[in-house]
Amino acid sequence: MKETIIWQGSPSQWTNFGFYLLCIPLTVVAGLGLIMGLWRYYYTKKNALEITDQRIIEHKGIISKSTNEIELYRVKDIRHLQPFWLRQVGLSNIWLDSTDHSNPVLLIRGIKDGREIKEKLRLAIDARRDIKGVREVDFKQ
Repeated sequence: MKETIIWQGSPSQWTNFGFYLLCIPLTVVAGLGLIMGLWRYYYTKKNALEITDQRIIEHKGIISKSTNEIELYRVKDIRHLQPFWLRQVGLSNIWLDSTDHSNPVLLIRGIKDGREIKEKLRLAIDARRDIKGVREVDFKQ
């Protein structure tokens, strides 16, 4: 079955704003800040996310690369977060809690139109659960 892409992209560089501010005095003092800033820039740029109607695929790394996947039917909870600084530039985060053992929490950072993407993701999660016949049962202790 062919997967349909809902969203794909990388986190915004605005997520590194505080880190870049820290790099400024380090650049003046030792030049180390420039190297650190460039590394963080490139690492963020190479952090690619792809959300399909079946799963979320995250590619990370510069020298060594890793790929993590979470099946949508495993997502238990989804939250839309707008920290103050990101809200000022029209960005937000999406926090996913899942039953996946290797990725119990996934934070999709610094994306544009986060509320719209969260809603598309929620609908895709519900549809995928229906297709797989997955039902969530919580036990309170």
